[in-house]
Amino acid sequence: MDFVGMALSESGGSILLHVQPQEDRGDIDAAALRDWLVRDGYGDCLLHHEALERAAKDARAASAPFSLPVAERCDATVVVHIATDAMSASLDIKPARGGAPATVEDVRHGLMLAGVVAGIDEVAIAQAVVAQACEAVVVARGALAQNGHDAAFEELIPAAPDRAPKLDDSGFIDYREHGDIVMVHTGALLMRRQPATPGVPGFTVRGDTLSAKPGLDEPFAAQLTGAKVSDEDPNLLQASQTGHPVRVHGGVMVEPILRLAEVNMDTGNIHYDGTVQVDGEIGQGMRVQASGDILVGGMVDGGILQAGGNIKVTGGVIAHAMLRAAGTISARFAEAAQLYAGTSIAIGDMALECELQSLNQIVIGASAPQRGRLIGGCATAMMLIQAPLVGSPSGGITKLVLGANPELEARCHDLQQQMEKETAAQESLHKLIAHLTAVGDPKGLLSRAQASLKNAQSAHAKSLLAFKDLEQQMALSRHAVVAVGVAVAGAVDMAFGRVQAHLRSEYRAGSFRLDGEGTVVFADSSGYAVPAV
Repeated sequence: MDFVGMALSESGGSILLHVQPQEDRGDIDAAALRDWLVRDGYGDCLLHHEALERAAKDARAASAPFSLPVAERCDATVVVHIATDAMSASLDIKPARGGAPATVEDVRHGLMLAGVVAGIDEVAIAQAVVAQACEAVVVARGALAQNGHDAAFEELIPAAPDRAPKLDDSGFIDYREHGDIVMVHTGALLMRRQPATPGVPGFTVRGDTLSAKPGLDEPFAAQLTGAKVSDEDPNLLQASQTGHPVRVHGGVMVEPILRLAEVNMDTGNIHYDGTVQVDGEIGQGMRVQASGDILVGGMVDGGILQAGGNIKVTGGVIAHAMLRAAGTISARFAEAAQLYAGTSIAIGDMALECELQSLNQIVIGASAPQRGRLIGGCATAMMLIQAPLVGSPSGGITKLVLGANPELEARCHDLQQQMEKETAAQESLHKLIAHLTAVGDPKGLLSRAQASLKNAQSAHAKSLLAFKDLEQQMALSRHAVVAVGVAVAGAVDMAFGRVQAHLRSEYRAGSFRLDGEGTVVFADSSGYAVPAV
């Protein structure tokens, strides 16, 4: 190709083609000009293809000299993008076209201009610069705030019983879980407290701080009987006496154990702050009152027992005995007795003409699944009454009441009143704080009012959680069941809340419950259900 009268030069990064008129110049095309630029070392530059086409056309018939920019040296370009939440920054690098390549300093300068000052990833920058071309490569990352953890309590005696009932998803308690007596000695380590953590603040790539929410701190519970905070470690709880450890909210109590051969006229009535273990019998009219558990190795023959924990009777409960426990009551059999349990009642064999009341469930015949009986009297439970045989053809009416929980209803009512008072107190404190803020605080009352408001809000939050828990427990009552292992015989009156059924015919093994329309139905072992009449 004849390039006579044509020359290339460079000025300020622009490559110019100079053309002098030339007679009889042969055909020149844009491709030939591109090849010429490549041979002369301009192949990496940005070629102006339209200018090359024009130069080829004009060069053939040029009557006067002209110059035309046909290529250009372009440095690499660096572009930084910041995410809308400012939690990351990404990098685009367009490679150089015959100009200066991108450098690490170029990228850092681009980040600075974009306002990116935190969370910069030097390794990602270096890799992008080595590649000399990239798109949307993340080169800076912010960090979300990590909220603090609430104070936690690690029990160092796993066998210590927890007086709080444990419900499954259906609202039932495992009545088999009673546990043995656990003993600890003075100085034994009971619980370790993990203090709340303040959390870790976060940041955006622009350097803005993201505040972390501190965890809720909670000390050991006050006045833990038989336990004290260690002198060496304020987060360690240890036994201050020998006894029976019991898990409570925010700590472990150690209840002393009083052991007696029997309770009769010689011993007198027993009132004890701790757990009472009676190896033999509790006689007629004798009282045993304990803040912990009561364990009886023999019979309760007309005695009166009241426990802040559980009552376990190895023998029977007879002769108008009355037992009341905040937790569970278990016995081999019961006859003409009154039993009131905060969680569950478990009678191994049979219950005859008794008044039984449990806030969750009553299970009869666990150790005698074919002959265990519930005959006569009245049994009241929120979730479950279970027995092999219910009623008797020769006995009186056996009454069963389910879905009723007077104690929960009373607690709900009391909590509602308490929350109304707490809300009123908070409103008064808000008004006081607003007044002091507006008119001044010459007596220094503002800080105390603010502290009181914080305490009131914390107490109200606890009340709300307790109320929601009670509502959930009461809502479970619609799933209440009477489970019969062998048969129903004789006269049995059954009530699910306000819905009643008077059974005067025999039923085989199955269960009674409310259906979706509020009718008491009986379902046999195959699941076939019919209205109970």
